[in-house]
Amino acid sequence: MAELLQLESLSKAFSGLRVIEDVSFSVPKDARVALIGPNGAGKTTIFNLLCGVYAPDAGRIVMDGTDITALPSRRRVATGLARSFQNIRLLPHLSVTENVMLGQHSRARGLGALLSPLSPMFGSHWRREAEARLRDVGLHALRHNAVSELPYGIRKKIEVVRALMAAPRVLLLDEPAAGLNPSETAELKDFLLRVAAEGVALLVIEHDMSLVRGLCPHTVVLNFGRKIYDGPTSCVQDDKSVLEAYLGPQDAAATVSAMRNAIA
Repeated sequence: MAELLQLESLSKAFSGLRVIEDVSFSVPKDARVALIGPNGAGKTTIFNLLCGVYAPDAGRIVMDGTDITALPSRRRVATGLARSFQNIRLLPHLSVTENVMLGQHSRARGLGALLSPLSPMFGSHWRREAEARLRDVGLHALRHNAVSELPYGIRKKIEVVRALMAAPRVLLLDEPAAGLNPSETAELKDFLLRVAAEGVALLVIEHDMSLVRGLCPHTVVLNFGRKIYDGPTSCVQDDKSVLEAYLGPQDAAATVSAMRNAIA
């Protein structure tokens, strides 16, 4: 499978504290990859490096064969990268359609095009496209509602839809299930599987392992800024380094021993 996004030996320090240390992994085309690890492992820092919020101290970021390490953050969306955030960043006073249309601005060229997505003209192709996407995901009936009127689970879904309006090839999702109940999480998983089926690769930071197992066949695990696992999601819970990262060496050893006794 061809590699679409590659992280090559990325490192990043803040005030002398190394938070990312020589991390390499890739996201193939059409892949669904989870990025997990204990709190403070460096997961969101990786996303900020990918999006250009931070510049790496060492290493490269390659998107579809092009080195984008030095590319300004505002231009990375045009390469095919889009992101949703752990904390919802919708504009509560705008309607669902208007929030979704904000995601189209990265595709606009020139001042006139930049202003056109939020044109009051209801017949604009931008608005038609946004409402078609809302219909696809079952949110069309809410298109005129102000975001502030809607429940948390719906708003999380809208943020993902807004990111999709940038027409990404790789969608970065930072804890999309945070704050959702089991029913909402199941709906989100089905929605993201449909997104992936359209040819969008997913890189997902997530603590909900039921979502990770149902959505992402491949998982990368970080701990203290280092990669400690890069392989099938089905095997991640059996990896000694991963167990130690989450449980500590003593508890991990006991868990491994219990698992072996159960198999014997």
